[in-house]
Amino acid sequence: MDYMLDRRQFLKASMTAGAVLLAGQNILSRAFAQNRLTIIELDKLTITIVTDNYFDGVRPESPIGKRFRPTVEKSIHAEHGLSYYVETVYGGQKSNFMFDYGVDAQGVLRNMELLGVNLEKVDGMGLSHGHWDHWGALEGILKANRGNIPRGTPFYVGEEAFMERASIRPGSSQVTNLGKLDRGAIEALGGFRIVEVKEPVAVMKGGYFTGNVGRVTDYEKVPSNLLVKRGDKLEPDQFQGEQALFFNVKGKGLVILVGCAHPGIVNIVKHVQKISGVQKVHAVVGGFHLVGVKPELIQKTITDIKNIAPDYVVPCHCTGYEAINLFQKEMPKQFVLNTAGAKYIF
Repeated sequence: MDYMLDRRQFLKASMTAGAVLLAGQNILSRAFAQNRLTIIELDKLTITIVTDNYFDGVRPESPIGKRFRPTVEKSIHAEHGLSYYVETVYGGQKSNFMFDYGVDAQGVLRNMELLGVNLEKVDGMGLSHGHWDHWGALEGILKANRGNIPRGTPFYVGEEAFMERASIRPGSSQVTNLGKLDRGAIEALGGFRIVEVKEPVAVMKGGYFTGNVGRVTDYEKVPSNLLVKRGDKLEPDQFQGEQALFFNVKGKGLVILVGCAHPGIVNIVKHVQKISGVQKVHAVVGGFHLVGVKPELIQKTITDIKNIAPDYVVPCHCTGYEAINLFQKEMPKQFVLNTAGAKYIF
């Protein structure tokens, strides 16, 4: 479905959305101060890239993990989508969590089989935000796993995760419908208990959703062509409910796992440092949403990430070719080129 959006209405809605977001951030800041999480130190963390935009079966191993090696009988499906499977170990206790689901169910399910992803073992599942390239395969995954996922398993989302999204086509006022995740369908298929997150919360042993992310940089702006439907109106989407997942690994520091980082990857990292009370960042992994961004803004982002000084930076998905290349050039010792099927061990 296509929509037409009046420019004056769009600009007015943009200003209103920004004011609402700022007010919400002030409330959340007070809540964080009163309800600081108790962050445990994990003994081990493993992140499997179930799918991503890029696959390379012969690329050398990274210093933090192993890549999937294809054969004539088996290879990894890559797509414009992103999905993770996370395993933690703390005091001998293991915990498992699936985060985002890619687009093509057949390809993602095949990857899950090859990578040993078993939903019978999950303690929870979650979604970073409501864009199709992160939930498109979910219904198909659930249909293929009927009866495998324990009923009542929590499914964590941020606010507005189930709302209809749209985008403006470049150079046009025409708007393209991006669809929405069907809450009723996934509740029925998965037997889930839907948990909407606004503040930081533990979603697995030693793994935490960020809650709504505070905005502190002056240059990380959500692209104005991304829209959300509220009632019968399309409005600029500020992604106030987008969630990232973070961990604190013993002797290493924070590992931050993001979907698309619409709130800004630097904003997300600083937010995690603030709410966790941990300053040392070991790794930042995920889509940084720098595709199509002006070069000077990519440079500002990389400069700020360099100042944060993570041990590893693993840009994925929507980071974009130009930004990935610049990360590799400016942070060669920290940079890891992600490939679908990779398994990172911290």
